[in-house]
Amino acid sequence: MNLDTVIAKIPDFPKPGILFYDITTVFKTPAALRFCLEQICSHFPAEEIDGVVGVESRGFIMSSLYAHETQTPLLLARKAGKLPGKTVSKKYALEYGTATMEMHVEDIVAGKRYLIVDDLIATGGTLAAVAHMIEQQGGEVAGIFSIIGLPFLQYEEKIGQYRIITLQDYHGE
Repeated sequence: MNLDTVIAKIPDFPKPGILFYDITTVFKTPAALRFCLEQICSHFPAEEIDGVVGVESRGFIMSSLYAHETQTPLLLARKAGKLPGKTVSKKYALEYGTATMEMHVEDIVAGKRYLIVDDLIATGGTLAAVAHMIEQQGGEVAGIFSIIGLPFLQYEEKIGQYRIITLQDYHGE
């Protein structure tokens, strides 16, 4: 399937000069969504994964489908202050400022393998923060899956040590 024909491109969002790749069109196209699920399952078989970590918020969708399909535990990586209970956190740099991701401390079990799922990989900062939290708790990052990759933003500088699977790459204009 050619996902490029399904992904919406929104110019000047969220600010002028930015071309936004909107995957919500993938979610409302059953054949495209099924294709994405088949791809994540074929690249990351259940027997190789002990848990799947969905990254807020659109990463929750693919990760929950994967978790359901493979009967794998679903864990959430959220923005700071969104999870109750004891959390582990990691601050990371944004284009202008910083952000913090959190996970429940008890979600990650030392020695287990975790797949990280997000909708789009831009600079890799968010995913690097999530990977750090997994490793800080003694877990292993089994890979990173995303529907869209923007390799021209050089995300491999931050997360290139992990196995990265993207289904549709855009190389800038």
